[in-house]
Amino acid sequence: MEKVIRILEDGILDGLIKKQNRPLNSQNVADALQKYNLKKSAIQKGLDTLADSGQISFKEYGKQKIYLARQDQFKILNSQEIEQMKKANSQLQAEFDGQKKAIGELESEIRALQSNLTLEEIRSKQAILQAEVFGAEEKLKKLRDGVILVKPEDRMLTEQTFGDMMNHWRKRKRIFKDFWDVITENLPRDVKEFKDELGIEYDEDVGVSLQSYTELTNSTISSNLGSLR
Repeated sequence: MEKVIRILEDGILDGLIKKQNRPLNSQNVADALQKYNLKKSAIQKGLDTLADSGQISFKEYGKQKIYLARQDQFKILNSQEIEQMKKANSQLQAEFDGQKKAIGELESEIRALQSNLTLEEIRSKQAILQAEVFGAEEKLKKLRDGVILVKPEDRMLTEQTFGDMMNHWRKRKRIFKDFWDVITENLPRDVKEFKDELGIEYDEDVGVSLQSYTELTNSTISSNLGSLR
């Protein structure tokens, strides 16, 4: 009760009602005054006290009471004052937009600066690149000197494995196509939508092409035959 008396005497409760100047129930007021650790029942008593003394207005809707600041205590603006307030609001909005744009530009500059490498990071990256260049030069030197980097039998095994995988790919692609054509032949809906719904992806959807790998195989065979001549 002491807390209720204090917020009444300090004008905290009445001040909140005036500041909000909109219909409020006891729960709205309790939420706004959480920092005072007041129970809803205490808030209700305070509101009823203000209403009984005529400091605020209230309406009853069933079991609920709605409280509102007395409107006769507020100055009613004329059309000229309203127009001035609109102009002031437009000016403030323009200033706000300008500040928002400036903040956005500063944030972009900060992100750009953060994305730049530090001197230590540059030196570390330089060392890594130099090591990669050195390794590439050593490999190139071996190639120029005619050193065999891959044994012929290992190369043949790799090419054979690659060819087997290509045959499996081609066979499964053909099986799927035959199966898919049967399913979608008389499908009463869009085939693409049905495919997307099932989560099916064609080779082209993931950026691969059987033809390109076939050409790679053919070029490798031609190269090997050329080296045997």
